[in-house]
Amino acid sequence: QVQLVESGGGLVQPGGSLRLSCAASGSIFSISAMGWYRRAPGKGRELVATIERGGGTNYADSVKGRFIISRDNAKNTMYLQMNSLKPEDTAVYYCNTSPSFITWGQGTQVTVSS
Repeated sequence: QVQLVESGGGLVQPGGSLRLSCAASGSIFSISAMGWYRRAPGKGRELVATIERGGGTNYADSVKGRFIISRDNAKNTMYLQMNSLKPEDTAVYYCNTSPSFITWGQGTQVTVSS
């Protein structure tokens, strides 16, 4: 079973940037679409960005124009560049396939606050 480990979260002021990383224990990125998800306090898990096997990307309206999803198949690593962060982006961020079928990792906490 492939395992996913998210990292790169932290505390950032509104308008700031962070880059999240998702390291996979196997070559999952070349055989499946992948996604970044988030769960804000008191809310359900939300899909915020996907990257297809061919490299096509899609974003939730709430992050379009601010977040960029990318991957490095050779390194089995996926990234989420988050710019112009807002307090409403505060959440635990997870990576998984899209649709999700791998056991969820611990996620990485992103807090946007002044």
